Amino acid sequence: MKIAIVADWLVVVGGAEIFLSQLLKCFPDADLFSVVDFLEPEDRQKLLNGKKAKTTFIQNLPWAKKKYRGYLPLMPLAIEQLDLSGYDVIISSSHAVAKGVITGPDQVHISYVHSPMRYAWDLQGQYLRESGLTKGLKSCLVRYLLHKLRAWDVQSSHGVDYFLSNSNFIGRRILKVYRRESQTLYNGIDLSDFSLGDKNQKKDFYLTASRMVPYKKMDLIVQTFSEKFPEKKLVVIGDGPDLEKIKSLAGENIEFLGRQSGENLIKYLQQAKAFVFAAEEDFGRLPVEAQACGTPVIAYGKGGALETVFGLGSEKPSGVFFKEQSVESLKEAVELFEKNLEKFKPENCRESAERFSLDKFERNIKEFVLFACSRVFLGKGCG
Repeated sequence: MKIAIVADWLVVVGGAEIFLSQLLKCFPDADLFSVVDFLEPEDRQKLLNGKKAKTTFIQNLPWAKKKYRGYLPLMPLAIEQLDLSGYDVIISSSHAVAKGVITGPDQVHISYVHSPMRYAWDLQGQYLRESGLTKGLKSCLVRYLLHKLRAWDVQSSHGVDYFLSNSNFIGRRILKVYRRESQTLYNGIDLSDFSLGDKNQKKDFYLTASRMVPYKKMDLIVQTFSEKFPEKKLVVIGDGPDLEKIKSLAGENIEFLGRQSGENLIKYLQQAKAFVFAAEEDFGRLPVEAQACGTPVIAYGKGGALETVFGLGSEKPSGVFFKEQSVESLKEAVELFEKNLEKFKPENCRESAERFSLDKFERNIKEFVLFACSRVFLGKGCG
């Protein structure tokens, strides 16, 4: 089989890029396509084994490297121009437009959806508020463009043969938006990179890590520990456009470390008392990685965290949840965690994380591709 893998864009390293790396390990001979590809050489070598993507015309437009998101209205047109006619199987890794590639009746298109475009669908209001686009002519223009994007998003879903979702939560979004059933296939995490820390290594600090962007709610975590727990230390890892704004909320008990290497992140995950996670994520790798290190999680009780973390009601709890993205709700969750410290066993946290091993993902994705081929290419010898 000739396989093509299609990504939305390749610019910085995040969850979608790590997932792409796993896909390429499963299908190392696959060709890679993307709207744009501006990965740094060291990231490309580490994640993609040096492989470059075949890109669209947006790659060569002015300021595309830094302002690629500004070309979102052109991306549906761009993704449709990719010529995939020479491939038997197309696997799109999509959180924006990748699933919109054009395929023929003798091709299999499997779309692994990290989420339908959140800013175009149920989170449009939040996106407009955070971007200061609730009023005025520019707001009207953006709303119209999002309206057109939604229409294209639904129409392009008809070209997908099979949908895979990264969580049951996203599966419900796929059904709501596209009226299509999907199969949940959890992201794989290479647990060999993470290990249980020595109990004697544990230190008296809480940890959070993320890109500093609005929906990650890092400001909420920093504000809560600054105002409600000035006696408790919080270590913050990550950078991003909202870093200075978040720093302005911090008390003396907050330590910002900026972006850290994978090795340093693991060290802090092993040493932390708990990992704090306030975003409504589609899946969320970091809570799983924290558990793999034997560290319990304090998470917002919505989205993928409900599938990756076992709460106090479980036989082997690996964390606690808070109901609202508010200071008071997070404060109550931290207090609940402290009252039940003895219930969170490192070995139980690790056991929870092992449900999302890379081996399971690789086996499941290969089996699904063969299954899809057998259905679409019945009698044509696929596989």
